[in-house]
Amino acid sequence: MTNSNQDIPEDHSGPDELSKGGEAELRRHRLAKMERFRERGDDPYKYLYERTHTIQEARSAFEDLEARTAQEELQPLPASLAGRIVARRIQGKSTFMDIRDECGRIQVFLGQKQVGETAYEASKDLDIGDFIGVKGGIKRTHRNEITLFAEEYGLLSKSLRAAAEKYHGLSDVETRYRRRYLDLVANPEVMDIFRKRIRMIDAMRGWLLNHGFLEVETPMLHPIPGGATARPFITHHNTYDADFYLRVAPELYLKKLLVGGFEKVFEINRCFRNEGVDGRHNPEFTTMELYEAYQDYRGLMDETEDMLTHVIETVVGSRQFTYQECELSVERPWKRLTLFEAIRQYAGIDLEATRDRDEAARLAMSAGVEITPDVGYGKIVDEVMSLKVQPHLIQPTFLYDYPIELSPLAKKKRGNDALTERFQPFIACLEVGNAFSELNDPIDQRQRFEAQAALREAGDDEAQYLDEDFLTALEVGMPPAAGLGIGIDRLAMLITDSPSIRDVILFPQLRPGD
Repeated sequence: MTNSNQDIPEDHSGPDELSKGGEAELRRHRLAKMERFRERGDDPYKYLYERTHTIQEARSAFEDLEARTAQEELQPLPASLAGRIVARRIQGKSTFMDIRDECGRIQVFLGQKQVGETAYEASKDLDIGDFIGVKGGIKRTHRNEITLFAEEYGLLSKSLRAAAEKYHGLSDVETRYRRRYLDLVANPEVMDIFRKRIRMIDAMRGWLLNHGFLEVETPMLHPIPGGATARPFITHHNTYDADFYLRVAPELYLKKLLVGGFEKVFEINRCFRNEGVDGRHNPEFTTMELYEAYQDYRGLMDETEDMLTHVIETVVGSRQFTYQECELSVERPWKRLTLFEAIRQYAGIDLEATRDRDEAARLAMSAGVEITPDVGYGKIVDEVMSLKVQPHLIQPTFLYDYPIELSPLAKKKRGNDALTERFQPFIACLEVGNAFSELNDPIDQRQRFEAQAALREAGDDEAQYLDEDFLTALEVGMPPAAGLGIGIDRLAMLITDSPSIRDVILFPQLRPGD
């Protein structure tokens, strides 16, 4: 039931209780009840039910009717509702139930006098978890609970298994992720997480469309994986008898569209990376990538700040919010630091003053960062940033100007060929995006690809491949441009105050189990 004034306390007693024989016994009892419905000529799996309201609409309509009508003249509101039984108690010739749909929950009173003796006896074969349709009048009980007083009801779909652990909801994390449908049934608040995620994507899409970007779609299967430094998944196309790769990023295809004449494009879709799994990484994830002709990384940094502020304010309702007990503010302007400034500030070492790999390793280890012999200069910088800088980036912060070794697709920084025009936004220590002034010099790009190929030959299976088709496109000519990728899942973590990426993916990738 929904509050302390309920007429019948929530109870799950009855022959379908798991404690009276386990899941197999429960299923056997429910199969027998299903057959009794069939024997009565009542199909336990209906095709259709015409409801007049969702439960929330019905509650709101009744409350509005109450507000406009004198108490002595108030009549029950006619309604046909449908939902899953989530609580039930039989008391002789009357039954109280709670049913829930996607929008809300309401108490239902089912009385033998109102529905007839035969229908009432049949209702004893209903179980928690069944979907039913109920028609009647809505009014308040003497305990002030908004209740649908049933005049007729019908079983819409029979549940043969327990939908959730009885009193405390489903709490086992592995089961929640593996059987998300049970999680949604047992923990209705989980659905709110995914509603916020959907609103977040809608807000982002709306901002982009309002700023002149066109939404496009690019391939998921790539003959050469590209657009990010990552290990790909491999699949095989039988007709072509050729291996393909699940895309690690849409970047190269989107930039080909700039070559073709589009000027502002974006895509929201899945990417796949054959990498480790933890609270911030899932091998299948969602990104938004945009590319804007005639823009550079500084202009795009301003746009990114505006877009993310808009998205967070739209979904949260404020520019201040809490993530894992940390008070955050996305009020503009956001803090901006070069990557090397941040390393000096938080790690206490100056990696910008040297380009020597061994000296950089010595400095990193002096700051407490373990460095293995096979790691190059760029990855040393990245490791120091991840371990010594990122944990301090709580309030929204942009890090920018990254070493060229870390950014094979970004333009060199004007006035400093050792750096690239790249930035990343961080909020609550989470990296939520990546952006560059895009490299459009085909000669420079070839050299970068060749350097990546050398890393692959040396054993780095995350280094990028040399993509001749993309180089050909660049030789046709790509305008000056800036590009941005936003991790949708990580942004959803922030907005929904979720500690793990698995909490914001409906069906996260898990180790195969029984």
